[in-house]
Amino acid sequence: MRADAFLAAADALPLASLDALVGRGGLVVVAPHPDDESLGCGGLIALARGAGRPVRLVVVSDGCGSHTHSRLYPPERLRALREAETLRAVAILGLGADDVTFLRLPDAHVPSEGPVAEAAAEAVARAAAACGAGAAFVTWRHDPHCDHRAAAAIVGLARSRMPGVRVYEYPVWGWTLPPETEVGPEPNGLRLDVAACRETKARAVAAHESQTTGLISDDPQGFRLEPAMIDRLCGPYERFVAVPA
Repeated sequence: MRADAFLAAADALPLASLDALVGRGGLVVVAPHPDDESLGCGGLIALARGAGRPVRLVVVSDGCGSHTHSRLYPPERLRALREAETLRAVAILGLGADDVTFLRLPDAHVPSEGPVAEAAAEAVARAAAACGAGAAFVTWRHDPHCDHRAAAAIVGLARSRMPGVRVYEYPVWGWTLPPETEVGPEPNGLRLDVAACRETKARAVAAHESQTTGLISDDPQGFRLEPAMIDRLCGPYERFVAVPA
C-alpha cells in the first residue's frame, strides 16, 4: 500500500475508548527521541493519567543529534537540556520523573539488533512490567528516521518478554514520506479522541523549547519543528496502528 493511502486509512481508523485501546492495566510509551512522546502520544498519556492508569515512558536516544554544530550546547549539555525538557513535558501530561527511563543511546545511531538493542528491549519490558502494561506504544516502523524504525524493532524484540501486551505504532514523521512509498498492507488499529486534552498536549510539546523555538541560537543548521508539523500532530485524534502478535 502507498504511504499516502496508508496514512489516509490511519486517519479513518475506528474511534475507540481508552479501555478498548489498552485493555486492562497501564501502558508503556517508547519514544526514539525526547519530544516524540508528546508529539505522538501526548493525548494518550494525559487521558491515561486522568483515568488513574499507570504509565511508563522509555526515551531511547540521547537527543544530541538535533544541534550538532552548537558551541553553546555541546552534547553533554544538550542531553541534559533535552532530558529536563522531557521531564517538564511529561509533568504537564501527568507523569513523574520516576516514570521515565532515559536509555541515552546515540541519536541517529540507535541499533535495531545486537546486544545494545536487546538491552534496550529488556528495559522496555521492565517498564511494561512496572506498570502492569496492557499495551505498548512505539513509533511507526516506516517513519522516515532511522531511530524511529530502530525503536519499533526494539519493541519487536521486547515482545516475547511482554506476554499479553498489545503493541501499537504511532506515526510521527510518516506524513513526510514520498506519497508513492510502499509501506505494506492496509492498517488495522484504532483512533483515540484526545480533543479534551489538546491544550495540555500542546503545552507538553511546547515544553520541548530546544525543538520548537530559537532557544539554541548558534546552530543555523539545527533542527526545529515546523508549526505545520506540530499542528498536524496536535489535532483532535491520535492514531495507533496495531502490530499483530
